[in-house]
Parts: sequence; C-alpha cells; structure tokens
Amino acid sequence: MSFMDIAGRVAVVTGGAQGIGLAIAKRLVTAGASVAIADINLSGAQEFIGGLGENNAAAAFACDVSDSNSVQEMIEVVLKTYAHIDILVNNAGIVGRTAPIQDQTDEDWHRMLGVDLSSVFYCCRAVIPHMIERGGGRIINIASVAGKEGNPNMVPYSVAKAGVICLTKALAKEVAQHNIMVNVVTPAVIKTSMADSISPEQLRYVTERIPMGRLGRPEEVAAMVHWLASDDVSFSTGAVFDITGGRATY
Repeated sequence: MSFMDIAGRVAVVTGGAQGIGLAIAKRLVTAGASVAIADINLSGAQEFIGGLGENNAAAAFACDVSDSNSVQEMIEVVLKTYAHIDILVNNAGIVGRTAPIQDQTDEDWHRMLGVDLSSVFYCCRAVIPHMIERGGGRIINIASVAGKEGNPNMVPYSVAKAGVICLTKALAKEVAQHNIMVNVVTPAVIKTSMADSISPEQLRYVTERIPMGRLGRPEEVAAMVHWLASDDVSFSTGAVFDITGGRATY
C-alpha cells in the first residue's frame, strides 16, 4: 500500500500560477496526479507547465474565479480534457487593502467577496454534480486563520475567509453520503508575494502572533493539501485544519 497515493487522479487547483497554489500544483504533480491549473494569470501557469516537459502532467486553463460563467466554462473544458475531476483545491484569493473599515470602499468589499468567497461557491457548485455521479471526490478549500480570529484593518478579508470556513462545513454535511470529503485549511501568514503586499505594520502584527516566530512556507501548506486529497483521509469532512505555527487557539 502506498500512503497518500493520488496517482492517476485529476486535480483542479485555482490560483495555481504562483504562491501557495503553485506549491500545491507541484506537490500533486510529483505525487502522480494530473493537475489543471485554473488561473487568471494564464502565462504564469503556462510557464510552470513548460518546465514539466511533454508528460501531460499539467495543463493551464484561463479562469476568472469571481465570474460564475468563467468557472463553469473552465470546469467543462477540464472535463473534456481529462474526462474526470477527483480533487478540487479552491486556493485562488487576494488579501485586498489593509485599512480601517471606514477607509474600505464598496469596491474593496465586493472584490474581496467575489475573489475569496464567491469563487469557492462557484467552483464547488460546478464540480459537485460530476463528483456525485463519479461516486466521490475531495475538495480542499484554502481559508485563513483570519477567518477564525479576525485581523484588524483586514475586515473584508477576515469576513470572506470566515465564509469559506462556514461554506466548507455546510457543504461537507450536504455531500457526506456521496463519498465527497470537503475540508478547509487555515494558514497563518505564508511567505509568498501576497504576504509582500501587506503593509510592514500589518505583517509585523500577524507574525508576532505566531509562537514559532516565523512565516509559514508554501510547501508546508502543500503537504497538508496532499494528505487531504488522498484516500488516507476517509472519516474527516467539514473539518478545519490549522497550519499556523501555533497561532490558532481553537
């Protein structure tokens, strides 16, 4: 028996052109899966795929995850390309502006909810009928510890990530008897270009709350996602898996 075996599986990773999503795509390809990278940054996804050689281990699909039509079209093209989808990783997201609530605009609010929360709803809604028909699947949503604890000056982000956690729990109950496991990963701040976009003061605030005293690495998140995507996880669904260096307290 091979532990964490996902050879022959097909995974869709949103926001897989950089950061955590890219680390997840690399990990799943290395583990034997075929990976469909769905990203608005198509050239970035294609650059990663070009480094794999001619092995059809991954393919890039242009997708604006905040647009339901774009998501539906992407899922349909992936199914035409690979015939099935076994794993969905909802990773695409933005941090948005770091600012007090009175300085957050309607545009800031709606963009955050569209990219970080509605996208998860759209992708799950598009893939669930196929997974039910296929007899099972794995969905892993990437939220944030901010969705559990709330970060000051990041109200839209914190609310969107809290929504992802709740969506995960509700959907997991809905599809539990279809052998579809739906779980959510809640990282603390991870060392990516997204973290670089946070103001120095905000970055210091979130880093000081990590008992291990450092930022997480994308590869550490990818390892957890790999495990959740495998059949080794057979009785955990609707669960929240922290990867916070000790920050999370519940």
